[in-house]
Amino acid sequence: MHFGLWELAVLALLQERSMHPYEMQRLLRERHKDEILVLKRGSLYHAIQRLARAGLIRAVKTARQGRRPERTTYRITGAGRAELLRQLRGIVAVPQRESSEFLAGMSFLIHLDPRDALGQLGQRQERLVKQIEELRKSMESALARVTRINLLESEYLLAMQKAEWQWIRGVVKELQDGTLTWDFKQVIAAIWPARKPVLKRART
Repeated sequence: MHFGLWELAVLALLQERSMHPYEMQRLLRERHKDEILVLKRGSLYHAIQRLARAGLIRAVKTARQGRRPERTTYRITGAGRAELLRQLRGIVAVPQRESSEFLAGMSFLIHLDPRDALGQLGQRQERLVKQIEELRKSMESALARVTRINLLESEYLLAMQKAEWQWIRGVVKELQDGTLTWDFKQVIAAIWPARKPVLKRART
């Protein structure tokens, strides 16, 4: 079975102890896993259902406290523990080409003129500076509650943001001094050279 990050997160949490979905959501936020997962309630419940159908987790009890809705507590199975380790080893050990909107944007940057591209990249630089500072402060705050091992993904994200900012800084400098420039029409003309007209064969 191949599954995504939501299934991985659920198995990892249930490896710690049995819990219900609401507690899973709370822990994901507290541990800043929302930096890699979009915390939508539906996504979590869909992942739980898929894992339960596959026999990797199972419901152990359903209880209600006061007027709150019923909450089902889940437990990881032996098969779930084995699958968690198998999937995690593959993710950590094998590099994958991951899709990136920014990478796609760079591949089509030629459709902006150099001045426009310079302006957009400059704005991205400014936003990255804010994101880097926010993440740094968030990590400092989290370290008061968790250990570094719980924040390694945040460290990685911070390193990637800093590297991206540094790379964009270099491209911006080249655009500013004219080292990097382009003319859309000239580039397209080089890619699509003028075709010679096809001569019609004269009838005899």
